[in-house]
Amino acid sequence: MSIYDVQKRLLDLFVATGLIFLFLPFWIVVPVLIFLDSGTPILFKHKRVGLNGKDFYLYKFRSMVPNADDILHKYDKKLLAKFKQSDWKIKNDPRVTPLGKFLRSLTIDEFPQLYNVLKGEMSMVGPRAYVRKELEEQTERYPETKPYIKDIISVKPGITGPWQTSGRNEVPFRVRTRMDAEYSKKKSILYDIKILLKTPQAMISKW
Repeated sequence: MSIYDVQKRLLDLFVATGLIFLFLPFWIVVPVLIFLDSGTPILFKHKRVGLNGKDFYLYKFRSMVPNADDILHKYDKKLLAKFKQSDWKIKNDPRVTPLGKFLRSLTIDEFPQLYNVLKGEMSMVGPRAYVRKELEEQTERYPETKPYIKDIISVKPGITGPWQTSGRNEVPFRVRTRMDAEYSKKKSILYDIKILLKTPQAMISKW
């Protein structure tokens, strides 16, 4: 394990633990609001590609209707086509609940990923946690991105990262993967801290 890896892990543990305690009221209030708004489950878990291509479950506060995946993949072919055409994102997704829109606007829905960080599956800073099928289909659609994937999965995915602080959903897949690959090669703890410091502004700018 390199010095950078040790520094990064210590930074992850320090920041994740600090944020969990700082936002302690959210861990009580948000689940109650989700339950009152649309019932259970409170958490949404989704399989993503992690370090060295190993799958893990990423956790979020649920911001969509409970059967959101079924709606997308089984019942609404037009929505699925729009989802894939728009780089696996849908602007004004009809599956998002009213409360979910608010949670997403402040990135509160992503708070449970701090648990992924404590477990060592994610880092505070890193590439996007991609869906395996997303990588397969998008690299076929954009062949020039295939060389980036090896670099991207050579590090842990992050809660925030270079593309999240540079336009978030507006950054297309081709640009996002290049940015993620470039990040994976830097291995600079100062760069990680810089991204962390830029993240609150990126969150607020969504309003």
